[in-house]
Amino acid sequence: MIVAGIIGVICILIAFLLDEFDKNFNSETISYNLLNAFGSGLLIYYAYTLQSWPFVALNAIWLAAALIKLIKICRA
Repeated sequence: MIVAGIIGVICILIAFLLDEFDKNFNSETISYNLLNAFGSGLLIYYAYTLQSWPFVALNAIWLAAALIKLIKICRA
């Protein structure tokens, strides 16, 4: 369970750091949104196992935003 949380945080932090420091990696790229979707999905699982409902909700919204953005990118 804790491994899922650690991997989830690492994915989201990598996406954030690359967005800050790599001009070719941003919220308009598939890889950025995949990292956020995967990371938030793992964090939903982790927060659910802890019954931490505010963090389940936060990461569910984060996941939804990443998936919506992925759909928009793929349609373009």
